[in-house]
Amino acid sequence: MTATLPGPRARVHGRRVVLYTVLVVITGLFLGPFGWLVLTALKTPTELAASPVHWLPGHVQWHNFADAYQLIDFLGYARNSLIIATVYATLVTLSSAWVGFGFARLTPPGKKALFGVLLGSMMLPQMVTLLPTYLIFAKLGMVDTYWPWVLWGLAATPYLVFLFRQFFAGLPRELEEAAIVDGCGYAGIFWRIFLPQSWPVLAASFVIAFTWTWGDYIAPQLLLSTDRTTLAVAVMTTYVTEAGQPVTHLQAAASVMYVVPILLVFLVAQRGFVAGMSTSGLK
Repeated sequence: MTATLPGPRARVHGRRVVLYTVLVVITGLFLGPFGWLVLTALKTPTELAASPVHWLPGHVQWHNFADAYQLIDFLGYARNSLIIATVYATLVTLSSAWVGFGFARLTPPGKKALFGVLLGSMMLPQMVTLLPTYLIFAKLGMVDTYWPWVLWGLAATPYLVFLFRQFFAGLPRELEEAAIVDGCGYAGIFWRIFLPQSWPVLAASFVIAFTWTWGDYIAPQLLLSTDRTTLAVAVMTTYVTEAGQPVTHLQAAASVMYVVPILLVFLVAQRGFVAGMSTSGLK
């Protein structure tokens, strides 16, 4: 007797099973830390200090979330984070779109060299420019204000400029040629033609910039006072004992509430985010 080879449908089904299994494993690896954070937020201090480790809470402590919320001015710090993140994300998205449009559609001398310098600046770590940035803002009297985020937003950022440049470079040249014939300048071409068509990249850029700012710890800790600081700094520095030891279960509960807005922003803008990331390099 000869062995029967699997048919095309069986092979396709087998490949899908393997693919879905790999995707489930990868998804579990990504969600694992967040799941452990939620479990930590639902445990008692005794369970957190137990050895061996208690993987699941014996009695779910839902009141940890209420305690974490009431212990600090949670809404006040969240409002500060929301203001900074929204202002920065809006300004940096528009400014990066404008710079990306210039790199994509204009042909000034030295454009390639300047674009290379722009991409090279992406390799500089934040710590390298941290001290000079602080000294500049201190000289300008902008420490303990939100003006640094306004200026950062107006200055654009290399990664988002690259994202917009790739998208705008793929649009047909006939669009701007027809607009120029009708007497429209490059500013009008950008605002009336190119920007309305770039909503996928706009959504992706806004989500990226909002996430950057919402999760930033170093800049608010360095530039803002306790009253004006953000939720990220408050979560990391406020939930401590008199001896300076972190109150882990309250810190974890506050961290879960801190992450929820970012998840909501991503869920609302996920179509635009995915579309922007997938179409920015296509012509």
